[in-house]
Amino acid sequence: MASVKLTGVKKIYDNKVVAVHDFDLDIKDKEFVVFVGPSGCGKSTTLRMIAGLEDISEGTVEIDGEVVNDLQPKDRGIAMVFQNYALYPHMTVYDNIAFSLRLSKTPEDVVFEKVNKAAKVLGITEYLTRKPRALSGGQRQRVAIGRAMVRDSKVFLMDEPLSNLDAKLRNQMRAEIILLRKQLDTTFIYVTHDQTEAMTLGDRIVIMKDGYIMQVGTPTEVFEMPKNLFVAGFIGAPQMNFINTKLVNEGGKYYVTPFGVKLPVEGEKAEELAKKGIKTRDIVLGARPEHIRIAKPGAAAIKCKLLVNEMMGSEYHLHVETEDGTRIIVRVPTVDLNKAEREVLVAGHEMAITFEGKVMHFFDPESQENLLY
Repeated sequence: MASVKLTGVKKIYDNKVVAVHDFDLDIKDKEFVVFVGPSGCGKSTTLRMIAGLEDISEGTVEIDGEVVNDLQPKDRGIAMVFQNYALYPHMTVYDNIAFSLRLSKTPEDVVFEKVNKAAKVLGITEYLTRKPRALSGGQRQRVAIGRAMVRDSKVFLMDEPLSNLDAKLRNQMRAEIILLRKQLDTTFIYVTHDQTEAMTLGDRIVIMKDGYIMQVGTPTEVFEMPKNLFVAGFIGAPQMNFINTKLVNEGGKYYVTPFGVKLPVEGEKAEELAKKGIKTRDIVLGARPEHIRIAKPGAAAIKCKLLVNEMMGSEYHLHVETEDGTRIIVRVPTVDLNKAEREVLVAGHEMAITFEGKVMHFFDPESQENLLY
C-alpha cells in the first residue's frame, strides 16, 4: 500500500508569510493526483513538504499510515522528478540512473538489472553509454524519470517535469507518463501549472490558489461542475466566458438576460435551479466557448461583431465584441460551417450568437460560488 494523507498541513515562512493554508487531502493507493494552479499558489511547496524537502509548519503528512514529518527524504519511500533534469554531466546515462543504487551499496548485478529494465520501459536503452549533453530535452527527462524508477519507491512525486519541453515533446511525454503509470502501478503526485496536463493525467485534480484548495475532483467533475469562478476560469481552454446579468424565474421557468436578450435555461440545469428554489437574482453567467453557437436567423440572439478569427485546424476560435464592448470567445467546429459561412468570418463581420441553455453556469457575484454545486 502507498496511500498519502495530509491533515491540516500549513507552511509559514519567516513566521508571517503563509504559503499553504490548512491543506487536507487523502490520496489512495495507486491513485494519480495532480496539483494544479497558477505560479505561486503553493502546489510545489506542498509537494516538497510531502518529499521532506521543506519543513512542515503545522499539520501532519502520512505515507502508508506512518507520520513522516520528522523523517529524512531518503527514509520516506518516495522518488522525485524535478523540473530541471539535474543530471550529472560527466556521467553516462547508465551511471546517472544507477547513482542512487550504488550510493545505497546495491550489488552491481542488481544495479545492472534495474537500470536496463528502466531503460527498456522508457525507450532509452540505446542511449545508456551517452553523456547528457548528447541527448535531447525529452531524452534527458526520461533519464531523470529512470533514475527515480529504479528506487522501487512507494510514491512517485513529479514537480513540473515537462515545463522545459517544447509543445510537441510535452504531448509525447504526457502519453509516456500515462503508460509509465500503468507499468509502475504505484501512487503518483504530479505538480503542473498546465491545466491540459492536469486534465489528461490525473485521476483527481487538486486546484489551488493562494495556498488554498479551491476544488478537488475528477477531470470531469471540475470541468462540468466548477465550484467557483476561479475553477471555472482556470479549467478549460479557451477559458469560460463570464457575463454579469440576471437569472429570471418566471412562471416556474428560468431565463438569463445577457445584453437584454432573453435566453431559456433548459434540461438538468433548470431542474436543479428549481430544486434549490432559486428566485430571480443577479448572477455571473458562465458559458464555455464550445457551448456558444452562431445563431440562426430569427432566433433570440446577441448581436456582435467579429474581431479576430483564429483558425485552429479542426475548429475556429472567434473573438467577438457585443454592442456594449464585452468580448466573448466562441469555438466553432470547422465541419459545422459550409464554405460560404467560413468565407464571411473575417474581422468586422456582423453576426449573432446564442448560449446553449443546458450547459450554462450560474455564480454568485459576491461569494463567486457556483449556485448549483
